[in-house]
Amino acid sequence: QVQLVESGGGLVQAGGSLRLSCAASGRTFSMYAMGWFRQVPGKEREFVAAISWRGGSTYYLDSVKGRFTISRDNAKNMVYLQMNSLKPEDTAVYYCAADCRRGPAGLSAKDYDYWGQGTQVTVSS
Repeated sequence: QVQLVESGGGLVQAGGSLRLSCAASGRTFSMYAMGWFRQVPGKEREFVAAISWRGGSTYYLDSVKGRFTISRDNAKNMVYLQMNSLKPEDTAVYYCAADCRRGPAGLSAKDYDYWGQGTQVTVSS
């Protein structure tokens, strides 16, 4: 069982930055790939970024490449999403998720087994 709690969301102007954090419980956290997703009302949950269990491989949605950075600290059971140069279209609820399969980090919501409650990110123009 893994419990995930996101924090760090808020309101920011376009061009600004936010850092999302995800605190994970469970002794096996370091064995799981982790991902960040986002969702706006009326749309499906969208993959944003993922990181392998050791942190050696990262994956990004094309529209966030060069602006967002995913990282993890297995000693602290934490995953982070640094978001720079934010745009109004980045506005969404952001979710942290754990992929308990063994292998490369999933790029689809169906690959993930545990989810946080989400944190709202609002980017004003």
